Amino acid sequence: MSIAHNLREVQTRIADAACEASREADEIRLLAVSKTYPADIVNEVVRAGQVLLGENRVQEALEKKALLAEEISWHLIGPLQRNKVRKVVGEFACLQGIDSLKLASAVSRVATELRVTQQILLQVKIGSEETKSGFEAASLLSEIEALVALPSLDIQGLMTIPPPVEKVDDARPYFSAVRELREQLTSVSGLPLPELSMGMSGDYQAAIAEGSTMVRVGSAIFGKRS
Repeated sequence: MSIAHNLREVQTRIADAACEASREADEIRLLAVSKTYPADIVNEVVRAGQVLLGENRVQEALEKKALLAEEISWHLIGPLQRNKVRKVVGEFACLQGIDSLKLASAVSRVATELRVTQQILLQVKIGSEETKSGFEAASLLSEIEALVALPSLDIQGLMTIPPPVEKVDDARPYFSAVRELREQLTSVSGLPLPELSMGMSGDYQAAIAEGSTMVRVGSAIFGKRS
């Protein structure tokens, strides 16, 4: 099957999942995760009309960005080291992996220097896995006012990656917990925090059922990674 066909299939499944959740399909945006796929393959999905793309490696993303169409909206979805902040601020529409107050502060400083406003999502660690990074719910609630006070940042919402589960619906409590955390944070901070980046190729229907506004799908569009 072609990448364009796969893209249409994913879009249909998103619309079906939205309908089952009594939501409108246009409430959910699709982020095509193009990490590890070469620029010529990524260009196929762009030609099919998909211009919201996600990458998780800074150098790989910047190389593709230089080769592909200017209208693409690039999101950095992987971990960001503080020594690479200067490379990414202003280059990506959104930095989704902001996992600490220290990292947010570094992004704020560089954005202020460059006189840009950088859109970010706050990554939430919703399970107990030591390998995953992110704000714990309690620490995010205690630090949200400090985050809001940082200049040159546009905090759009939350991102999460739940622990592995045996069945897709087993992920729903994790997604629900992040949605509820967003509501608490909105109450504390006064920010609307409209974005919930939740759900990937294996569980995005469950994420949509629990309020996701952006799903991150790679292999279901581009095929298995080598």
